[in-house]
Amino acid sequence: MPNTPKLRCPPLSPPLRVVLVEPEIPPNTGSVARTCAATQSPLHLVEPLGFRIDDRSLKRAGIDYWHLVQVHVHSSFEAFRDEHPGGRLHLFSSQASRSYLDADFEPGDSLVFGKESVGLPRAMLENHSERVWGIPTSGQVRSLNLSNAVAIVLYEALRRSNALGSTFIQ
Repeated sequence: MPNTPKLRCPPLSPPLRVVLVEPEIPPNTGSVARTCAATQSPLHLVEPLGFRIDDRSLKRAGIDYWHLVQVHVHSSFEAFRDEHPGGRLHLFSSQASRSYLDADFEPGDSLVFGKESVGLPRAMLENHSERVWGIPTSGQVRSLNLSNAVAIVLYEALRRSNALGSTFIQ
């Protein structure tokens, strides 16, 4: 494939953090990692993970851009919070009653997504009820794919933080 110029934008400072709580499906996390690499957004993985993230496993999954992502692994959500005290959270759930389009995104916020099978723990959603958002759908699906949801929300948060306003060709 030819190396042609690409549309770029400067990275957001401080960057938005993408947090996956107990992700289960390696290709979803790989797709999220690719989106994080494209936006220079750190990826935070909260254990337990449903897969290994060693080099061999990543190569087998075809994830050859992992080295472009700032990946942080945390033993628990509390450990993540301890490393980022006072950081603003936005939690995403298919059970939310408010749209992500109404969220007040700011640089440095953490965008928190749950595991594919059940989402975020109910107690976590209740503890942060004023910060829970959803992505509206008009169809009868249960929810969107995790990697699609992250991409939708992350790019909207970047847009609202004016990170996409000054694009250039490189």
